[in-house]
Amino acid sequence: MTDDLTGPDPDSDVTDDPSETPPAHLGRFAADGPVSGHRPVSASSTPVTESPEHAWAAAASLVFPILRPTGTTGADPDVPLDVLRSMRAGHTVPLVTPGPCGLVISFALQAGGFDILVNSEHLLSWGVGARELAAVADANLATWSAGIGWTDEISGSRRILSSDAGGGHDAARILLADVREHLARELTVSAASGTRVLVGVPERHLLLAGALGPGDEEFAALFHEFVVEHSEDADEPIDRRIFELVDGELVEYAG
Repeated sequence: MTDDLTGPDPDSDVTDDPSETPPAHLGRFAADGPVSGHRPVSASSTPVTESPEHAWAAAASLVFPILRPTGTTGADPDVPLDVLRSMRAGHTVPLVTPGPCGLVISFALQAGGFDILVNSEHLLSWGVGARELAAVADANLATWSAGIGWTDEISGSRRILSSDAGGGHDAARILLADVREHLARELTVSAASGTRVLVGVPERHLLLAGALGPGDEEFAALFHEFVVEHSEDADEPIDRRIFELVDGELVEYAG
């Protein structure tokens, strides 16, 4: 056997090889070298002050209203900016405003794969008030909604329209007057006289609307059961109740 299993010759000099020079630990760092495993920030990277969380120009196209469950607490968005600046705490609490039927409306800033709930600190950084935030967010939702269709399911006289396009905006579509008008028109225009429009927002990613014909209590029960099931299994549930469109407004269904 010719292999030496005892290790290297203790008399050999491991630095004999000129290519194995020790590192210069006290030398000057290379300007483009990694530091602790990180590379220098690229000159093309967006400065922090111009990121959506700090610059309204970058954030304006990325804010949307979202529906949240009844009882969700947060900060009042209507506090004037000069008052906010004088407050020492509470700036990181998400903004909330009353929605239909006791639901709550917040605002989300899309941040590439996830959303950030808008708070007072954002308003201060952006220099915008609640009214402008809500107007821009609603306009963004309306623009998005205009390009999204509906899934149409028909079984005899029963019909359901649903929105589950993803992205977290589906349930919030019910906040748009154009959407409520569309649902009411589509579900009643060729239906029997007295047909009512049921609505469910079980989770953030799903909006349901169904045509309830006169005397079809079974459909109302099945609709409610479907809403409850989806709300229980949702990552971002909203409400287990079913609602109804009456004169273009959302009200709680009373049977």
